[in-house]
Amino acid sequence: MSMAEKAFLGSLMKAEYLLKDTVVQPEQLESIMHKELMRRMVEFNRAGKNIDLISLTTLSDLDSVGGMSYLSELLSYADIEKFDRTEKLILDQWKEREKRNILTVAATNDWEIAKVITELDKINQMKMDDHTSLQQAMSIIYEAPWEDQPTLKTATTGIKKLDEVTGGFQDGEVTILAARPSMGKTDVMLHFAKMSGWAGYLPLVFSLEMPERLITSRLMASTGGFNRAKMRDPKRMLNPSQKIKWSDVIGDLTETHMQIFDGSGQTIAEMRAKTRKMMHQFPYKKPILFIDYLTLIHSGQFFGGNSHLQVTEISKSLKAMAKDFNCPVICLAQLNRSVESRANKRPMMSDIRESGSVEQDADVILFLYRESYYDKDSEDHSLEIIVSKNRNGPVGTVSVNYNEHTGKIEEQKE
Repeated sequence: MSMAEKAFLGSLMKAEYLLKDTVVQPEQLESIMHKELMRRMVEFNRAGKNIDLISLTTLSDLDSVGGMSYLSELLSYADIEKFDRTEKLILDQWKEREKRNILTVAATNDWEIAKVITELDKINQMKMDDHTSLQQAMSIIYEAPWEDQPTLKTATTGIKKLDEVTGGFQDGEVTILAARPSMGKTDVMLHFAKMSGWAGYLPLVFSLEMPERLITSRLMASTGGFNRAKMRDPKRMLNPSQKIKWSDVIGDLTETHMQIFDGSGQTIAEMRAKTRKMMHQFPYKKPILFIDYLTLIHSGQFFGGNSHLQVTEISKSLKAMAKDFNCPVICLAQLNRSVESRANKRPMMSDIRESGSVEQDADVILFLYRESYYDKDSEDHSLEIIVSKNRNGPVGTVSVNYNEHTGKIEEQKE
């Protein structure tokens, strides 16, 4: 019996919140008894029951998971501090077993190389180490004795008029930011992220599509007012005054303490685990989560290709995450093409893919629309942020200036 598995299950009994955060699935444990026990834990948890020693003794077939004495033994192995390491060990052991299985099956059935590689790649998708910090944790600790801790009720959107309508991003609430491609979704998200960071929140950006390099480069361009095209070769393309400004922009962005996770196909469980880790690392800051974007989130369950069920599951999990961490969650979403065929191309609720559940679970829904995207001759360079659902306030439209060359977003002067 693997020691790691004993420590893992013991820790789950001791600190039940870990069950929601762990990326390990029951099937990934080696011992049949351990698999069974973890399945029971998941069932109890779904039914709203505790999974501590006392509750588990109510199992009708207690013997199939080793009986009372075995459960107490597991509890004695619990080690919350080392949980991350235990989890990694279990996943490593699982990957090794999977690898051997695949190679056996491949040899028996004479698979082509390409198929073997694809299957082996699938195992490797399980990863937790896709994290890039915009600044290492030490520097925060370093300043702490001289810094006032921020007292903040809500995270600002960084756009005064929008804050007036929505009251900023509220803790425990989910905001969906939806638009057609090329409307500026990612730029608006990064604007929100850095503004909330400067206001004292800890922005965690889960980018399932765009790699960290590109995000960093976009942040530099929009904050420094550099043309995005120049970011490909700053040495050649930036003028001397822009080069002088460069390090100031880096300094400003560093102060947002933004954290970027750019693994593709992350699951909600992975995002939860990473968020919890960051909360330990930055105990004085409240996280604010940005996810780009909804349909790229991998669902823990497999719904046989039924994307409607999948989106429903994910949209519920987003709300649960906002509640459990008591922080704002902002998730981007793509809109259906149906928008393009209408005369008025401003988005509506029904344009959100699989919209029913998203519409129900979200507290705020924002759409983006730019007239100049559809009418190339238009002089109007504003970007409309349409508040089409707002659980705690009015709906309406807020216009901001959007520079598509730099990605910068600014309030419009009265």
